[in-house]
Amino acid sequence: MYYSSYDSPLGIYTMAADEKHLLGLWKIDQKYYDQALPSLIIKDDKNSILTYSGQWLDEYFKGNRPEISLLPLNPMGSEFRKKIWNILRHIPYGETISYGEISELMARVLDIKSMSAQAVGGAVGHNPLSIIIPCHRVVGKNGGLTGYAGGLSTKVRLLKHEGADLSKLFVPMKSPFYDDFEKLKLG
Repeated sequence: MYYSSYDSPLGIYTMAADEKHLLGLWKIDQKYYDQALPSLIIKDDKNSILTYSGQWLDEYFKGNRPEISLLPLNPMGSEFRKKIWNILRHIPYGETISYGEISELMARVLDIKSMSAQAVGGAVGHNPLSIIIPCHRVVGKNGGLTGYAGGLSTKVRLLKHEGADLSKLFVPMKSPFYDDFEKLKLG
């Protein structure tokens, strides 16, 4: 496995790949970052997958909407998590979906009566390809902003960057992120 850094407007990210696929993209300080990287990984700023993925991110941060299908992705996780991440790949730019809606979609995929939104939340939270597999587009019931492994302010900035309607979203007043959200929304 190889890695390289990507300097984004939101901070430094680590990209990881093998010879054929992009395996991960994590913000340096995000939750689960240390768990995601193996101990034996080689820095390679010239790896073609990492270079191409950096170009994809450049386009994204310029305000373009590059297709996820352009990247050779292979996120590491259980089959259940991969199915959830596949659903996330289809959330359009600037749109949001709730954990409950994903659990309903997943129940149909699995041909079962219902699926726990908490199980979906666990899979969403462990997405190893943040930004690219857009877990930042997942919100709580009725538009409530809940946790994001890269930090709630990063989630809001990504949604704002994509042109999402933040007026439909909220942070509960009891949340320690309430004041930060109000500043980001207005800024």
